Amino acid sequence: MVESAGGGPGDGAAEMLDRPLPDGVRRRVVQIVSDGFGGLTVGELPAQLRQYARFAPNRRAKFAGNAMAAALETDPLFRQRIAEKFREAQPELSGALDSGSPTPAADPLDVAAAAYVLRPTGWVKLVTAAGEEAQRADAERADEESRAELERLREELDRAREHTRTDTERLRAELDAAKKEAESLHRKLRSALSDVKRGEAALRRIQAEIESVRTEGQAQVSSAESESRRLKARLGEAEAALEAARRAAREGRSVEDMRVRLLLDTVLDAAQGLRRELALPPVSVRPAETVDAVEPGRMTPKDIAARALSENDPAILDQLLALPQAHLVVDGYNVTKTGYPQMPLEKQRLRLLGQLSQLAAQTGAEVTCVFDGAELAAPVLLAPPRGVRVLFSKPGVTADELIRQLVRAEPPGRPVIVASTDREVADGVAKAGARPVASAVLLKRLS
Repeated sequence: MVESAGGGPGDGAAEMLDRPLPDGVRRRVVQIVSDGFGGLTVGELPAQLRQYARFAPNRRAKFAGNAMAAALETDPLFRQRIAEKFREAQPELSGALDSGSPTPAADPLDVAAAAYVLRPTGWVKLVTAAGEEAQRADAERADEESRAELERLREELDRAREHTRTDTERLRAELDAAKKEAESLHRKLRSALSDVKRGEAALRRIQAEIESVRTEGQAQVSSAESESRRLKARLGEAEAALEAARRAAREGRSVEDMRVRLLLDTVLDAAQGLRRELALPPVSVRPAETVDAVEPGRMTPKDIAARALSENDPAILDQLLALPQAHLVVDGYNVTKTGYPQMPLEKQRLRLLGQLSQLAAQTGAEVTCVFDGAELAAPVLLAPPRGVRVLFSKPGVTADELIRQLVRAEPPGRPVIVASTDREVADGVAKAGARPVASAVLLKRLS
């Protein structure tokens, strides 16, 4: 049976195509190979196809189509095995091809694909005819699509013409309405001009009336001035009478003063008795003590900044750390890359943390060292040294921002010292009330 499928002399195995396999036929051939693929053992498959043995037929046709088509063309034994599986699955079509009379109702692409696999006598003609038939079908389909597209374009053109006609009529109507509105505006303008002329005449009439009122007002002002002089004379007389009344009142003032003084003594005696009854202590707080100011002997970071020391003198750092409840915040990588940039990051961290631990033990100050988490390739596993808090910034947050958050978290008035050469960090923490020092100053103090 295998030899009759494509290996015997005188059959269609010696025939060859003189052109590429049509696309439609090739897809059917790949599907036939994929369907027969599952019925073969791994040992019966070509080496390049064994990796697809466990794939589902549709997935196998999708990912291994080119490899299966190439194996079918170059491996006669594999093609014969696929042909046997096809004969078992499609005995009617296979028998018709072997007899040289394929079923007229069969799909030409199916017939051509089966002929390509079975290789009966004249299979090349069947494949070529199927390709030509597919091309004719494609051409007819393209022609139908072109006709449909042409009909659609004609319909769109008709709709566009109708839309244009409708827009034209609408624009004409709007133009007529605009003309009517313009005529109405012209009429209103002429009416407004008439109103302006009438207004100007009324204005001239009002101006004449104002001039008449002004003349009358001047006459009334003269009369008022005369009345004012008369009233001033009467006021002088009233003031003289008042002075006489005051002299008369002074004569009885001694009696009234005595009564007022007696009342005042009574009130004071009552207030002293009330104080004794309530046992009120003397006042211990004075208003001057409620005013906020720096008392003598108390020191702040700003006081130290004004002393006669160089900015690069480590003594400044010692004086700052000697303040009560001082907190030193260190920009880790800024300090290490200033002092020993040639060392790996891990050794830079270990060296700085060891020195900071000694500084914390010497000064008793709170020490926090901040490293940029963006510099890390993986999480860091280290035991923070005694007296030093070690923090890494979260993803998306820089070490600079973490330092500013630490400074803002401190209560106002606590001495906070930030060691960093970054100007942006120094300016930011200074505005928040912290005291920036250069990384070089800290390195000098640590060494």
